[in-house]
Amino acid sequence: MKPPGRLEIRWQNPHDFYNRVGGDRIASRQIDELIGIARALVADNQINQAEVEFLQKWLAANLHISDQPVVRVLYERVTEMLSDGTVDDSEKAELLDTLNQFSNRDIGGLGEILKSTSLPLNDPEPPLTFAGQRYCFTGTFNFGCRKECERAVENLGAEVGSLTQKTTVLVVGIYATDSWKHSSFGNKIMKACEWRDSGLPISIVSEPHWKGYLPR
Repeated sequence: MKPPGRLEIRWQNPHDFYNRVGGDRIASRQIDELIGIARALVADNQINQAEVEFLQKWLAANLHISDQPVVRVLYERVTEMLSDGTVDDSEKAELLDTLNQFSNRDIGGLGEILKSTSLPLNDPEPPLTFAGQRYCFTGTFNFGCRKECERAVENLGAEVGSLTQKTTVLVVGIYATDSWKHSSFGNKIMKACEWRDSGLPISIVSEPHWKGYLPR
């Protein structure tokens, strides 16, 4: 029986404490280094094949020491770009935009890149179906690479392809920021907005909304 009013103190295992603190320090240094690399790569406002390959090697080496989502998603996207052995101009432009986003952020605010608050999404975002619908995906996705996103809806009976006036749903990846208008996929979103405003039946939805309609 404890005396009334006595405060019970539960001591933490010192090994657990040091492991946690050490992990936090590693993650902080890792993101700091990634921001530095990003700034170096975008300094001349262009990126080449050798730089993309260097970035992939750095990301691969750092995957096992941190669970940072930024590192994982960047690694998956860069690996997808290099899967055919060549990084084309559109992929270079997309990666340049992404690295510019990273390099312009403080370490403490890096998590804000997960937000897409200013995107012109349908409000409210509509219920989604797949059979007979035509989907287009733009941006960088947490679900997986773009081909994986396309495969997910194709398996449910939808068509996929580039943005046209036949597109019924444009899905925007969660790694979009307030500066989406200046990104490589900004023109695509703005074109979809124009078509939607003119009366075409196209919906612009977020990745989380789209993912919520996939079978679990």
